[in-house]
Amino acid sequence: MLRPAGAGDCEVLSALHATAFDEAWPPGLIGDLLASPGAGALLIEDEAPQAMILWRAAGGEGEILTLAVDPRRRRKGIARLLVEAASGLAKTAGAEALFLEVAHDNDAAIALYRGAGFEEVGRRPGYYGRGGGQRADALVMRRDLNTAPPNPYPRVSERGGPA
Repeated sequence: MLRPAGAGDCEVLSALHATAFDEAWPPGLIGDLLASPGAGALLIEDEAPQAMILWRAAGGEGEILTLAVDPRRRRKGIARLLVEAASGLAKTAGAEALFLEVAHDNDAAIALYRGAGFEEVGRRPGYYGRGGGQRADALVMRRDLNTAPPNPYPRVSERGGPA
């Protein structure tokens, strides 16, 4: 089930984030992001939480802040569904383009985003911290929401479920 996530879901969102990233975002940070204007989150659950996405839209632009899929649930189209749903919500909120950052060596995520119509528009050297003092560059990617291909997934309303 795909549904909007709110302040009461911060612990779950943080736990999902921890399954996907070395530096997990704490519940308080996620709560602060969700409380900011134009921000939203989506959560996919079955018997347990499977995946989440945090996004925001302001000033005609949207941004995917983070996307995490439980490693046991990867490669099943869940991430693509979340990207498409968040893209639709950002467009509804007035965004004409959607941006994101992804580690330059995260081939699976880069392939996902390219397949969803994102193009590389910049690079941020040393953006991500890695263990042992290592750093990784971030690719900045952009998707035009006005010319994006039709969404192959059902729309998600602000209240959850298909619109």
